[in-house]
Amino acid sequence: MFTVLMDKILVALAYNPQQPLLFTSSFFLFFFMAIVLIYPFIANRVQLRTWFLMLMSLYFYYKTSGMFVLLLILTAIINFTIGRLIYQSKTKSSRKWLLLGSIAWNLGSLGYYKYTNFIFDIINRISEGHLPMMDIFLPVGISFFTFQIMSYTMDIYFKKLEPIRSFKDFLFFVAFFPQLVAGPIVRATWFIPQIKKKVHLDNDTVAKALILIMGGLIKKGIIADYISTNFVDRVFESPALFSGVENLIAIYGYGLQIYCDFSGYSDIAIGLAALVGFELPINFNTPYKARSVTEFWHRWHMSLSTWLRDYLYIPLGGNKLGKTRQYINLMITMLLGGLWHGASWNFVFWGGMHGLGLALDKFWLSMKLSQTKVMRVISLFITFNFVSFLWIFFRAHDFAIAGQMLSQIIHNFNELLILEWLKGYRMIAILIGLGYIFHWLPEKFDLGVGELMRKMPVPVQSICVAVVIWLMYQARTSDIQPFIYFQF
Repeated sequence: MFTVLMDKILVALAYNPQQPLLFTSSFFLFFFMAIVLIYPFIANRVQLRTWFLMLMSLYFYYKTSGMFVLLLILTAIINFTIGRLIYQSKTKSSRKWLLLGSIAWNLGSLGYYKYTNFIFDIINRISEGHLPMMDIFLPVGISFFTFQIMSYTMDIYFKKLEPIRSFKDFLFFVAFFPQLVAGPIVRATWFIPQIKKKVHLDNDTVAKALILIMGGLIKKGIIADYISTNFVDRVFESPALFSGVENLIAIYGYGLQIYCDFSGYSDIAIGLAALVGFELPINFNTPYKARSVTEFWHRWHMSLSTWLRDYLYIPLGGNKLGKTRQYINLMITMLLGGLWHGASWNFVFWGGMHGLGLALDKFWLSMKLSQTKVMRVISLFITFNFVSFLWIFFRAHDFAIAGQMLSQIIHNFNELLILEWLKGYRMIAILIGLGYIFHWLPEKFDLGVGELMRKMPVPVQSICVAVVIWLMYQARTSDIQPFIYFQF
């Protein structure tokens, strides 16, 4: 009996490619509970705390991506070393070559795992060749930790940061488990100063953390997963089988799904980090309230948009080289931002259209026209539908699927089916409606919920968390769905 039990425990502790570790899995609940039970005894013993969280973070990534944890460690070793060499270098040319070496390793490893087959496909199409596609497994979160590490060496190069003395601290910064695999993309200038700080968890911090975690679980486990598996995925797989009105609802449904999925992950990550005494930057700020594409990117995936601004757009010249060059820089930045999301022409198109939207925004602002309340409402409507339209190309497997959806909307809309759809998909309609309503509620509503949560006794807060977890599992209609941004 004891041997059988030990075998089951060892199997549960080992990496399973069919069941990678997710925040919404039962194993993660036990994983984090183990951290919480030990943490009070080491919270303010800085060295021991760093070792503990760093090792637990590496184990978390092992449970998520298996032996690719070695790639993470190797990448950390290379960039830690290059960062010190850049700082110690006396000449600008040697600093530049060292930075290029760091970029070559980071983008080279990212490119190999993410873009090899995409490049092979392009070569085959151009040359009518027959390069075989390679069976390459994409390490979870490689785009996120690559950009995070690149910001470290670039900040040292631009003299915004001194190198970290301890490799242990650097590896902890790179591997910190809450945000490792899907952001927010945290910069060393933000995170490193927190490593030596004493941990102090007051009631307000715990309440805010629990609100974020509960909100993230509701967004991901109840809204995003339910509307995805029960409606959105079906339409995007076979749009020709659905009317135009159903395709349109699926597009708006996907807009809510990806927001709830990704911002839900970010909320959980920020909340978990807060419970162990670390602050992560906000990553989403009700993006569908934006009245322009520019404002949308100030609210959506903020850690990526600011990264692209600081390390790509500004070094290209930003807005300091004239209007035409500014538009070109915006387009380059967003094309590469689209490609960052995946090796597909769909993502390139999606990024390019957002680049065009940003350029049109800048042109419109240059006209210095005053905005009335009516114009602000119209701007919000146009921006929301522009972003929603582009989600078609982000979600569809290829342009053929996107074309089918648009064709159904244009040629086979059949608006009379809306009542029948509401009857057949009542819960989907309720979740989509409530999701957007809560998203567009004034900020004071969220503040009110937060204040209510802070006033609750700890046992009542714990019951609220338990109820949310119970609801999440009741709403689950299939296996736990991976977070959308795990594929990036």
